[in-house]
Amino acid sequence: MNFSLTHVPTRTAKPREDGLTMVMDKGLSLRQVDDLIETSGNLVDIVKLGFGTSYVMPNLKEKVKRYKDADMRVYLGGTLFEAFIARGMFEAYRKLLKELKLDHAEVSDGSITLPHDEKCKYINLLARDHTVLSEVGSKETGILISPAKWVRMMNTELAAGSWKVIAEARESGNVGIYRPSGHAHTALVNRILEKVPAKDILWEAPQKSQQVWFIKLIGPNVNLGNVPAEEVIPLETLRLGLRGDTFFQYLPEEVAEKLRQVKTEPAPKEVGARTSTKGLPIDKPIGYFRRPGIGAFPHFRGRYPPWS
Repeated sequence: MNFSLTHVPTRTAKPREDGLTMVMDKGLSLRQVDDLIETSGNLVDIVKLGFGTSYVMPNLKEKVKRYKDADMRVYLGGTLFEAFIARGMFEAYRKLLKELKLDHAEVSDGSITLPHDEKCKYINLLARDHTVLSEVGSKETGILISPAKWVRMMNTELAAGSWKVIAEARESGNVGIYRPSGHAHTALVNRILEKVPAKDILWEAPQKSQQVWFIKLIGPNVNLGNVPAEEVIPLETLRLGLRGDTFFQYLPEEVAEKLRQVKTEPAPKEVGARTSTKGLPIDKPIGYFRRPGIGAFPHFRGRYPPWS
């Protein structure tokens, strides 16, 4: 760091196991790669060459070499793995990893239907020669996976040999662990964290609001991925409480409370103790919301699962 500042959280140092920042490279030039290394090389842990971009981007071998020389783990996007699997070309994929001298590989099934035991077989095979990251969740907005299944798949893939499991969100951040609006499926994330160690999960969080949410939930050393190259330094300031969204996160509470422009309201002592049926609908008994032929919460109507 350039100077000393108190009340800044301790960040893990490279090479690290948690507090990871994964950048998605969707077609950076070699000049842009050099710029990323110069400005953020000490902050970037992993670079994913997004989806199938490796098939068309120029200077692929040189790009991989520059990332590796800068102590950045680099791997091909999971969609490219799926493209090889869909064509029955798994051995060709393994050969490609060897030709590119890649130490890391991603296994995913976000676009194709792949039996989970078969996916775990690929994880196990690749883990013999590579550090494997496996992605859990679908890229399709209409496919909803229960929390129990998320947990089961993540733990099974870790047992099969994955170094980290990636929680799917796409580069847009509006599927998987997020609603179409980009807001997190809070209950789903909490259920996952009850059963899977946070250090083993890489949360895709391309949007600033998503990064803020996870930092406040898990802490400055949460693993975050799909970060745009130009957002690496801004993300680090969020982690350290040096941006407005997390400014008061690590200050002493008495200092924070005194300096906040918007004061926090104390939580009700007994939220469940209300008995009055007057006033706002939230104060009314559950029967108020019931109508013939629909459930207690009609605004769901199948749009989100009950655990959202």
